[in-house]
Amino acid sequence: MKSPINTNKQRRKNKKTSVSLRVYLRLIVFALFAGLFSGACNELEKPKPAPFYAETAPPQKKEFRWSNGKTPKSFDPALASAAPETDVIRALFEGLTETDAKTLKTIPAIAVEWTSSEDSKNWTFKLRRDARWSNGKPVTAGDFARSWKRLAEMGEKVSHWNLLRNIVGMPVKSESAEPVLKDAGSILNQLSSEKTPLLQNPLNSNRMAEPPPNATEPENKTISETEVKLKAEAKPEIKFGIEAVNDYVLKVSLIKPDKDFPSLVAHPIFRPIYGDGKEFETEKLNAGIVTNGAFRIASIGQDGITLDRSESYWNSGAVEIERVRFVPTENAETALEAYRAGEIDALTNVDFEPLALKLLAPYEDFRRTTHGALNFYEFNRKNAPFNDRSVRQALAIAIERERLTEGDTEGATEPALGFLPAAAAGEQTAKLVQNTEKARQLLIESGFPNGENFPVVRLLVNRNDVQQRIARSVARMWKRNLNIETQITVKDSDELEIVRTAGDFDLVRRGVVLPTIDEMMNMMTVFEPKKKIIKQTENKQSISEDKTTENSDESATENENSKTPEGEKLTEENLTKEVFETEDGALFLTEAEAILEFPAIPLYFPTSYSLVKPYIQGFEMNTLDAPSLKNVKIDNDWQPKKANGES
Repeated sequence: MKSPINTNKQRRKNKKTSVSLRVYLRLIVFALFAGLFSGACNELEKPKPAPFYAETAPPQKKEFRWSNGKTPKSFDPALASAAPETDVIRALFEGLTETDAKTLKTIPAIAVEWTSSEDSKNWTFKLRRDARWSNGKPVTAGDFARSWKRLAEMGEKVSHWNLLRNIVGMPVKSESAEPVLKDAGSILNQLSSEKTPLLQNPLNSNRMAEPPPNATEPENKTISETEVKLKAEAKPEIKFGIEAVNDYVLKVSLIKPDKDFPSLVAHPIFRPIYGDGKEFETEKLNAGIVTNGAFRIASIGQDGITLDRSESYWNSGAVEIERVRFVPTENAETALEAYRAGEIDALTNVDFEPLALKLLAPYEDFRRTTHGALNFYEFNRKNAPFNDRSVRQALAIAIERERLTEGDTEGATEPALGFLPAAAAGEQTAKLVQNTEKARQLLIESGFPNGENFPVVRLLVNRNDVQQRIARSVARMWKRNLNIETQITVKDSDELEIVRTAGDFDLVRRGVVLPTIDEMMNMMTVFEPKKKIIKQTENKQSISEDKTTENSDESATENENSKTPEGEKLTEENLTKEVFETEDGALFLTEAEAILEFPAIPLYFPTSYSLVKPYIQGFEMNTLDAPSLKNVKIDNDWQPKKANGES
C-alpha cells in the first residue's frame, strides 16, 4: 500500500525516484508524433493521439511481469505493511477471507462461510476441507490460532498492529504487555482441540499427568502440586479470544461489536503461516518456505522474484497465469522505460511527478485510483473555543477543498468530504457540506460574529513544502471566509509529535493509511485511543497512562502499588477502556459519528497510479492498492487496433 503523497523536499533528496526531464521530453515528443502519424492518411481529419502509451506485443507464455517497486524485504505476513511486500504475501498466502479487487466486497477464501452472534462480538468461521499447504498438509483452524497467537507475542513488531486491538486478549501498544500475552497463550492452548498437537497445553494433557516410568512416588506428588499451582497462577481475568474448536471451525471473540470483521481478516497480517515462523527470522529471503496461496516461490535472484502457480492450491484450476515475475526497479525512470520496451506488463507503486502525470493522463493504459489514506487536521478539543462543536464545524465547512487538490497538490489528490474514501466507507453516510454562509452563522451563534474576539488559530504542520502550501491556503480561506487569523508553526516530524503530545496546539496536521475496508478499524486508525502501559508486579497486572497525568504524584503511587483505580487486576471492563478510550474520552467508531462531532477536519485523499498493458485482463487497482493475481488473464492474441483509413 502506498503512503500519503510525498513531499517536494523528499523528492529533491531522492531524484532517482522521480521521472527525469529526459523522460518528460520523451513523453511530449511521443504524444506529438503519435498524434501526427495517426492522422497521416486523412489530412482533413483532426490528429488523434495513440490510445496507449506503450503498444507492445503480449508475451507468448502465460507469464505476468509486474514491477511494483524494489525487491521485498520479507515474506512474513506479520510484517507486510505496504507494496511490494503486501503484493507478494497476497499471492503466497491465503487467509480466511479475500477482498474482491474490483468490488471490494468480502468473499470466501479458506473460510467457506461465517456467522456472528447478534451483537457481532463473536464470530465463527467454517474452513474448507480441501485447502492444503504447499507440502501437502491440510490448512486447519489450529494454523490460524497459532499464527494469530504469534502476532500477539510479536506485539508492536507486527505491521498495522492496531488492526489486532479489538480481539480479546490481543496486546495494547506497549512492550510491557508481555505478561498478559503469556497468560493469553496458556488460554489459547487450553481452548485448542486435542487434534491440534502444536496447540496442546502440556498441563492439560492426561499423558503428562501420568508419572514418568522411573519416577518415585514423592516425585509424582511434587509434579502434581506444581501443575495445580501453575494452573492457578496462569489463569488470567481476560481470556484469549481465539479458539480452534476443531480442525475446521475457528471462533473469534471481540471486545467491541464489529459488523465488518470478516473484511478485516482479509488483510495480509491475518494470513496463517506454517509452523512457528522461525524461517522468517533471518534477513535473507527464503525460497523454501511453506505457503498456502495460489502461487509458490520458484526462485529469488538479482532479476527479481519468480512465483509459479501452486498445484496444491485448492482452486488452482481457476488460476490462468502460470508464472508471475516481480521485476524490481530502482526508480520511476527505469520502470517507465521497461514498460515502454515491453519488458513488464504492469507498473505500480511509482511516484510520478505532476508533469509526468499530466502527460500520461490521456492514455488508456494509464490508471488513477483514489488511495485509502487520509490527510486531515486534528483538533485539540481541550482548548477553548475548539471544545465547541459549532466552532469546529465552522472551520471544517469553510475550507474549499477543490482549491487545495487542484492547486496546492497539482491535481494529485481527491477532496475529502468525509473521513473514509467512498469505496472503503462501508454503508454510505452523510458527508460534510462546504458552506461559507453556514460557517459564518455558526460563529455568530458561538459568540464570534465576523470572527471578532476569536483567538489566533495555532496550526501545527510538519516541515514539508506541500503541507506548508496547504496550510497557507487554508489560513487564507479562514481569513477570507471567517475573518480568523492563523499562526502556522512548522516542525520536523519528531518535534511535531512532542508538541502534539504536550497539547501545545489548536490543530495539527496528520496523515494515516487506511489498510482495510473495516469501517470501525479505519476510524480507530484515524482517532487513536489513549496510550497506556500494562505493568505486572507479583502476578498482579495494572494500568497506568503512558504520559504524565495532571496528578503525577497520585499516578506514581498507583504504579508502585500495581493497582488500577478499579482494583488490583486487569478486568474486561478495564481492557475495553484501555483499547478504546480516546484522549478526551470520546469514541468515534463510525464515520457518521465523526461527521456529527467534527473532532478533525478531513482535507484530501492521495491517489495512486498504474500503467497496465491492454492485453492484461483482471488486474484491478483499488483504494487498498490490492490487486489479485488469481484473476489476472493474458490475451496472447491481442493486437493493437489499426488506425481508421489505414491500408
